[in-house]
Amino acid sequence: MSGYVPGEQPPLGTKIIKLNSNENPYPPSPKALKVLQEIDGEMLRRYPDPTGKLFRIAASKVLGVPDDWIAVGNGSDDLLNLIVRAVGEAGKPVVCPVPTYVLYRTLAEIQEAEFVEVPYPDDYKLPVDLLIAARGAVTFVASPNSPSGTAISVADLDKLAKELSGLLVIDEAYVDFAENNALELTKKYNNVIVLRTLSKGYSLAGLRLGFAIANPALLAELNKIKDSYNVDALAYAVGAAAIADRDHKTANAEKIKASRAKLAISFRELGFDVLPSQTNFLLVRPPNGDAERIYQTLKVRGILIRYFNQPRLEDKLRISVGTEEQNQILVKTLKEIL
Repeated sequence: MSGYVPGEQPPLGTKIIKLNSNENPYPPSPKALKVLQEIDGEMLRRYPDPTGKLFRIAASKVLGVPDDWIAVGNGSDDLLNLIVRAVGEAGKPVVCPVPTYVLYRTLAEIQEAEFVEVPYPDDYKLPVDLLIAARGAVTFVASPNSPSGTAISVADLDKLAKELSGLLVIDEAYVDFAENNALELTKKYNNVIVLRTLSKGYSLAGLRLGFAIANPALLAELNKIKDSYNVDALAYAVGAAAIADRDHKTANAEKIKASRAKLAISFRELGFDVLPSQTNFLLVRPPNGDAERIYQTLKVRGILIRYFNQPRLEDKLRISVGTEEQNQILVKTLKEIL
């Protein structure tokens, strides 16, 4: 098998414009940073709460669900791993529409589970009937999708949840930049798990904190196989303060959405095809589909974006939304390259 390959991570302080990993370009909540600065050494001496009660209570108040409907992981990738470990094995397919987040495939291969790809149509409308027919033990849907950035209809997810025989995992990593979410489906169906993360909207990718929302009986099965202390005490404390500061998160998300709209216009003016996005990135096709050359040329000039050398993506680029200054430098550089 091939392992998952993350975006390049230059050392801190390197003079690079980093638009390749969909990180939030703005700082985390000052309230979260204050908690970090005031950490008591006793918190580090002791093992953390294995269930993350402090964070779950804070998230419960924000989401309007009981805290026992929330499970916490070392990033949402940790929770994806738990789900596949719990469900996936030979004869129990892992299903998802593609192109999408490639880690789903990697996790299925680790478990030697059959991985079933259901192609998205060109408009990226969810192929509901084909996904149902695939009869997955678990079906993953990134909503909004990555790397396309496109929205997924909640009505389509509802139909999928109703008719699937296995689990439906709705990966809402980019929900803070979207217009809708599928949280209500966790209350309506016992086979639905919604995943969230603090990496994108909350500017805490380095903290590694994600969480799942689902029926407690379903979460109890995942808890059987998680590491005893899968999330550290610092992450719980900082994460609780961050998720409670909704005003800060929303203000940053609105800035990113406004910048996203401006970037899309600039790309189209340069001749790029741009998919409609409800995330903090854009998937674009450069003129003549010369994606790899543009990616390499930008890298030489100190700008990192993401290029995927795989079917249906080899002529496209995924570009994270940066600060206004970073976006302007990117557009200026692209004009020079073109």
